[in-house]
Amino acid sequence: MIVPSSNLTMETELPRMLRAREDVLPEDRFVFHAARARMQHVTPEQLRAMNAQAQRAAAELADARPDVVATACLVAIMAQGPGYHCTAEDDITAALRAEGSDAPVVSSAGALLSGIAALGATRVAIITPYMEPLTKAVVDYIEDAGVEVVDSLSLQVPDNLAVARLDPADLREHWRRLDLTGADALVLSACVQMPSLPSIEAVQDEAGIPVLSAATATTHRILTGLGLEPRVPGAGALLAG
Repeated sequence: MIVPSSNLTMETELPRMLRAREDVLPEDRFVFHAARARMQHVTPEQLRAMNAQAQRAAAELADARPDVVATACLVAIMAQGPGYHCTAEDDITAALRAEGSDAPVVSSAGALLSGIAALGATRVAIITPYMEPLTKAVVDYIEDAGVEVVDSLSLQVPDNLAVARLDPADLREHWRRLDLTGADALVLSACVQMPSLPSIEAVQDEAGIPVLSAATATTHRILTGLGLEPRVPGAGALLAG
């Protein structure tokens, strides 16, 4: 996985989900490796600079001969404009192929779109930790892909380390500030840095609609890309198998 240098969450939530899967499907075992790209503050300038480091990080990961490579900063890709995840995935793929790796590439941005599609959802509500302009960029990106965002909530935390320290339990109240009228699904965290995994099932039970996150969507794409059943206990409808 390629992660922002200040990311503390994906290297926690994703392995936790894969370990939980091993408990119910022990025949599949996973190891996890990460390369970092510098980013401290969630600003357009730092996001663009981080994207420029993706090929270097991919080349480093190619040496480990992974079975799949994921790039995990949703907003860095979505802030570049609709459809940019295709460009980002192609660039990383090219860097891997140049180093002799044939691993498929997943982006958290593309995974969120495919996760919404896998649930059959066409209307969603989202929660982000971003400032309003970046949340709007995420909304525009999702809507360009043909999914209506019925409501969004910005927690407006600009420092990326501060985002990682947000209490996921607070999401059990934050979601109530959204108007879910007509929503088919709720994106509890449209950010790979904002922790949400401990709250996904609880919010799903209360909201009565499928709940996913950037992290669960990335895990779903990793598993399906490897030809494995997308089943993780306690991680919401998308990973219910």
